[in-house]
Formats: sequence, C-alpha cells, structure tokens
Amino acid sequence: MLTAKAAAANGGEVGEEDERCRIEEVALVVPETDDPNIPVLTFRAWFLGLTSCVLLIFLNTFFIYRTQPLTISAILMQITVLPIGRFMARVLPTRDYSLFGGRWVFSLNPGPFNIKEHVMITIFANCGVSYGGGDAYSIGAITVMKAYYKQSISFLCAIFIVLTTQVIGYGWAGMLRRYLVDPVEMWWPSNLAQVSFFRALHERDVNSKGLTRMQFFLIFLGASFAYYALPGYLFPILTFFSWVCWAWPRSITAQQIGSGYHGLGVGAFTLDWAGISAYHGSPLVTPWTSILNVGIGFIMFVYIIIPVCYWKYGIFDARKFPIFSNQLFRSNGLKYDTTKILTPQRDLNVAAYNNYGKLYLSPLFALSIGSGFARFTATLTHVALFHGSDIWKQSRSAVKNVKQDIHAKLMSKYKQVPEYWFLTLLVLSVVLSLLMSFIWKDQIQVPWWAMLFAFALAWIVTLPIGVIQATTNQQPGYDIIAQFIFGYVYPGKPIANLLFKIYGRISTVHALAFLSDLKLGHYMKIPPRCMYTAQLVGTLVAGIVNLAVAWWMLATIDNICDVESLDPNSPWTCPKFRVTFDASVIWGLIGPQRLFGPGGLYRNLVWLFLIGAVLPVPVWVLHKMFPKNKWIPLINIPVISYGFAGMPPATPTNIASWLVTGMIFNFFVFKYKKEWWKKYNYVLSAALDAGTAFMAVLIFFALQNENKNLKWWGTEIDHCPLASCPTAPGIVVAGCPLH
Repeated sequence: MLTAKAAAANGGEVGEEDERCRIEEVALVVPETDDPNIPVLTFRAWFLGLTSCVLLIFLNTFFIYRTQPLTISAILMQITVLPIGRFMARVLPTRDYSLFGGRWVFSLNPGPFNIKEHVMITIFANCGVSYGGGDAYSIGAITVMKAYYKQSISFLCAIFIVLTTQVIGYGWAGMLRRYLVDPVEMWWPSNLAQVSFFRALHERDVNSKGLTRMQFFLIFLGASFAYYALPGYLFPILTFFSWVCWAWPRSITAQQIGSGYHGLGVGAFTLDWAGISAYHGSPLVTPWTSILNVGIGFIMFVYIIIPVCYWKYGIFDARKFPIFSNQLFRSNGLKYDTTKILTPQRDLNVAAYNNYGKLYLSPLFALSIGSGFARFTATLTHVALFHGSDIWKQSRSAVKNVKQDIHAKLMSKYKQVPEYWFLTLLVLSVVLSLLMSFIWKDQIQVPWWAMLFAFALAWIVTLPIGVIQATTNQQPGYDIIAQFIFGYVYPGKPIANLLFKIYGRISTVHALAFLSDLKLGHYMKIPPRCMYTAQLVGTLVAGIVNLAVAWWMLATIDNICDVESLDPNSPWTCPKFRVTFDASVIWGLIGPQRLFGPGGLYRNLVWLFLIGAVLPVPVWVLHKMFPKNKWIPLINIPVISYGFAGMPPATPTNIASWLVTGMIFNFFVFKYKKEWWKKYNYVLSAALDAGTAFMAVLIFFALQNENKNLKWWGTEIDHCPLASCPTAPGIVVAGCPLH
C-alpha cells in the first residue's frame, strides 16, 4: 500500500484513521489513494477491451457445446493484455488528434499503460465470460428450441431474447447500486482477489527471484497448448481413464462403478484440463475450505447415497435405467421420445402422454434434482442463522447510507451516472420484451402477463440476494423455485418455462455480475461514467457475438447436440444444453404436478426442501455451544451440497479430478510452498485455460471441421460399453445383456 508521501506525490489522498474502511479485509487489500488524472477509457483500453470481449465470447460459446465444456476466465485476458498494452505504449504515436472542430481531442498514446486501463479491459472481458461461459442460459434456450424441439425462430427474435435479458439485469443493477455498491458494508469479497491480482501485476517486486509472472505464463501456455493435442485429438482416452472397466470387461456392476463417463467413476481420472475445470471452474482459484466442503458432499452422495439407493433399495425403479445418465426414460428402460407427446405448437399432448407413459429419470439425475431442493432451503437457513443479524444491520446501514469511508470519498470526485440512464435502458428492455410476447407469441410461448410476473419476481429477489452475496460471497439460487412455480401456473409449455427462467432468474444473475463489476470499479477508482460505457458496450457486443457464434455452429455442425445421430467420438454432444432441455421437459412440458405432486413418482423428493432447511441448524447450535472452536463455522451445508451439483452434465470423474487438483494446489502447495503459490497459482490457471482453448480451436478448424478424425483404441472414450445398461430383470436394451 502506498505511503502518505507517495500518495501525495501521485496527487492522491490518504484517509484519516476514522475514514478507513471498517471491513478489515478491504483495508488490507484495497489502496486508499487515487490519482484522478490517470487516463481511463483510452484507445488502448477500447481496442484491447473489445478484442478481449470478442475473443472470450467466441471461445466460451465454442466450448459450451462440447462434451467437455471449458469456461475461459477473464484472468486470461488480464495477463495477456499487460505486455501488449505496454508494447502499444512504446510504439504508438503520442501526438494529439482532434475531431469535431477541436471539441474532442484525444491521443492514441497518452502515456504508460496504467492500472485503470487494465481494469477497463477486464470489465469488457467479463462480458465475454458472463455471456459465453458463466450463465449462457439465453443461448441455451435458443439451442433447445432449434436443436431439440426443431422449432423455427427468427434471428431478430433471438437477438431480442439475448439482449433484453442482459439489459434488464443492467437496469436492476443501476437502480440498486446505491444499496449494493456505495455502502462500505457491501464489500463483495470475491473482488479482493481481483484487486490483489491487479496490484501484483502493476506494482513491481524488486526482491523477486526466479521467473517473472509473464515468463511463467508464456512457458505454461506453450506447454498446455502442445499437451492438449493428446486428449483433444490424438489420445482422447485421457479424458476418461477408466481402468476398472478393463479389469472387468463383462461385468455391468463393475463398469457402473468404474466408468468415468457413464458410471460412478471409482478409480477413474482425467488428464484433460478441460475435463478438470469443465463444470466447477478452475480448482486453482477455489479456496481450500470450499474444496473440502464440496469433497465431503461428493463422497457422501456418489460413494454412499447413490449406491445404497440403487443397489440396496432400487428407489424410483432405479435398476431399470443406467445408474448415471442425462437422458429421459420410459418405464421399459428405453429412452423417452418427447416428440411422441408434443403438439405441432410444442405443447403437451395430454392424450398422447397418457398413452405413451410416464417419464423416468436415471437415479443419479433424480437425486441431483432433489439435492437442488435441499440446497435452496439450506442456503437460506445457513445465511439467516450465521449472517442474519449482520445482514440486517448492514442492510439498514446501506439504506441509510450513514457514513462514507475513504473509498466513497475518493469516488465522490467523479461525475456520477444519472439514474435515468439506467431507467431508460430498463424501460426499453421491458417494452421490447413485452412486444416479443405479441409479435413472436407462437415462437416463445410466453404471454405478456408471464413477462410481468418474471420481472416482478426478479425485482423482489435481486436486492436481498445481492445483500447476501455482497456480504457473504454466497448467491442463493432460486432456479428450481422459479421453474416449480411457473410449471404449476402454466403447465405444458416447455419453451415458456425456459424463457420465464431467463427473465425471472437469469436477469438477477446478470444484475449481480454487473454490480460486482461496479464494486470492482469502486475499489479501483474508475470514473462511474466510464464504467457505464464499458459495461453497456461490452454487453451489446458480447450478446451479438454470442448469438452469431451459436447460430453459426447450429447451422454448420451436422446433428449438433443430437447424441443419437452423432458419431460416437464427436465432441458436439452439448451436455449442458441437454440438461437445459431435460429441465424444459420436467418443469415445462410435463410439469411438476405430474412428477412431484401427489401420486407422482418423485413426490418424496419434495421433502428435501424441509430437510435442507433443517440441516444447518445443528451446525449453528454447535457453533453457539462452542464459539471458540474454529472448524465448526467452516462446516457449510450449502457448499457441501455443491458436491453433487451439476450432475448431470458433470460426471463424478470431473468432480473427483477437480477435488484432487484443488487439494494439491490449495492445500499442499499453499501450505508448504506459499511464496510459489502466491506468485504463480493464478497465472498457472490462466495459462492452462488459454493453451487448452487455443489448441482446441486449432484442432477444430484444421482437422475436425474437415472430417479428419482418427479412429483407434485410444480415441474411444471410456471403454465401458456396459456402464449404461440396466440391471433389472426383463429390461431389454440394445447392446446390453438380459438379466
């Protein structure tokens, strides 16, 4: 942190002791100085920011359709643009240019590449992550409509869906910034890692030994790039190395236990970074306590609960189906053909459904949905018990906006963004969304009242959830509740259910992402109007590119997402979107009443709402009984439940390999090689992401797009053909022995 003397030399200020941030973590990490004369939205920031946004959105959209999806984080661009920005500062001309008769004067090179430019580039890049890799649910809905329901949808309608979802979230963020950004109590813990990373890249460590961060990044970027040719093309079996199946090639049970792709993955592992980071993100950037909690939940669920439910009790007729699958099934063990129960308008044909039969899920899929019920209520109970009083006090302080800390005082020097700028965007997006329900009613199925219902739901929950995330770094999800409610209110409409979730839930996710970025700008002293411009432009660019890439892939890759028609080794199986489709069938087409209501096969899973609400209570009681015990508060029931979140599409092997990798780096390396971890850990994560992504794109365009695919023993993933077989007597499935 800069000294008072250095700050004065830079034109900044140092707050008095009573002005310092009351949040200790913030006071230790965030500099309490500012130089308002530093250029921010420069030519370099625009060029590198938009380039980063477009590149990340292309890569993340490209990867989300693959069997092993990979989210490329903004950390990649944070590191990559640093040497490029410094190079541009050395070579670009420094002369001033004038436009509009001298009313606007600018320079391509206003001086050294600075930290505020770097932050602006990251804000652009974050748009590329949130669209393509984080919550690309609008693209998921469009993919489901085109690839699964074979419904025609115009590009104009699709672009309206994508952009209005984001801009509505932007409107919520603008209206709530006074409560969730300005107050010192709303400190957004995840941003402190970003601030630390920026300072590490820009503040020189004169005593540093060994490779610089940039040298380390380039070396492992090259190594990762070269290595991914093996799991990505030459030797794909490295993605799921299931040796148990080789030892027992004729045993269904052994393959169900050992298969990394279709089973419990016991003994299986992956040597593919895309497989390790596919669903829970990079394990190198996840705190050890979170990894430990997730690991506890994973072991309980995959190695205890699932085997007991499947082999001992056979709940939900489990042995008629594969132990793990993201497919939907009939009572005879065959896959459920949803086209048999659809009307031409993509509604439920009730008579056809009654004739065709009930819908069944694989046991792991069904229990994973139940865990989502428990996770929702456990999150609310945990936050209420452990953080309720603090959140109430902090919320009251935020509403009153009682006292400014040093960061708020430094930011007060800049022009604020008028409220009507955000309100205009909000009203425009609401009007366009309502127009969609009239102009493209047959394509989107959502009536105008459902749009208003979704907006009301988002408006009600965004502030309380934002307060929780800004103070505890936890975001309680209400996806299941939103789909559950709307499934009862408007059953038999799968596409309407998907789009309701977008406007009622995903707009909140995007609003919180925007608010988090606004707090990052607050910490880094970015002028609010520069933030507004960068976020809005980045949002529009990312949305258009996101849809364009998805539209191109859906049109050019034959049978994309159609597992039955694809080559068995094709990477375009769309596991994330398959689950999106399944959700539309479960909650929208067939509806929660038939599956989870009285008489429904899965009605007992609803009890997990109550169980999830109760589970955090004993932990809280123990914490109150033994307040000096440090490990009790680390028991986090919602995070434990994330041990079985996302399965499917995630496989147990994905999660197990993620846990092992995270344990190695964030426990052993962190404990015994802390200086190495501090200097290189995040850099290694970015290098592995980047090298894997670039090689995968190269392989696609140079080889796979030209149908130059290899065919040998090493290209067959998993080698566990019996893992998907049922074990109930009398169930006949092609390729499986009859019990």
